[in-house]
Amino acid sequence: MTIRDDLDEYLIAPDLSDARLTRAVQSTDHTGQVTTISVVEERPLTIYLNSQEIVTAMTIGDYPEYLALGFLRNQGMLPDAAAVTAVQYDDEIQTVVVRTDQPTDYEAKLRKKTRTSGCAVGTVFGDMMEGLDQLVMPIAEVRTSWLYTLANKINRTPSLYLEAGAIHGTVLCCRDRPLAYMEDVGRHNAVDKIAGWMLSEKVSAHDKILYTTGRLTSEMVIKTALMGIPVLVSRSGFTAWGVEIARDVGLTLIGRMRGQRYHCLAGADHLVRDADPGLVSDEGKRHRRKSADT
Repeated sequence: MTIRDDLDEYLIAPDLSDARLTRAVQSTDHTGQVTTISVVEERPLTIYLNSQEIVTAMTIGDYPEYLALGFLRNQGMLPDAAAVTAVQYDDEIQTVVVRTDQPTDYEAKLRKKTRTSGCAVGTVFGDMMEGLDQLVMPIAEVRTSWLYTLANKINRTPSLYLEAGAIHGTVLCCRDRPLAYMEDVGRHNAVDKIAGWMLSEKVSAHDKILYTTGRLTSEMVIKTALMGIPVLVSRSGFTAWGVEIARDVGLTLIGRMRGQRYHCLAGADHLVRDADPGLVSDEGKRHRRKSADT
């Protein structure tokens, strides 16, 4: 598969020339040969809401302001976008402070934590299901031609994953166009960066598709739904609770999307099958961008 040599189609994406994101490490391979490989960096980022320390997340270190905004937004700790007065990042002490013009309910959230199934051990504050009962997802058709085009573009996009592995990617899309691409050591971080960028740039969610390399777990479905994005797509598989929640809230859930194949476990009535799968190239077993099922 030919890898594209630019990221011009994206409004925002990882800066592959940023030397802080990867490190060259000496390795001894299976033949005993000494070589050098790239590995992704992992560093702590402490997030404050006003004067309260909320969490320290492990991250690759890019777009810390978006990560902090998105994390707080997805945890329900920000009343609305208008309440944010400043986002201040201090690179020396690896800290982001999000300031608001009104009190928040972080104290109650901090008292109730849920450890999630994230590969980096995510934490959710408060009630994971809070806000879902009244949620009505926008009705959005999904053309299979868009899905195939997006998968082809995203799988050929230069990325930290292709350079160093051990990383998750999430892409915000509109129809068949990828808009924003984020990567991080945890799929939760990648989604939170997308959420922070959308909040900061006032990007609408009702007509968007979220594409991720990670598993479609309950938290991924809940985050996507609360962000207002009606369609969630992944190369990876599902959990039963994730599927149940997607069906309950009316979110279209598509997984195991590789080549011409996919499984839609929620929202199949929103699919418009305008592409012949037989004309789509299938993926070989040695496809470079594997699913992130671990």
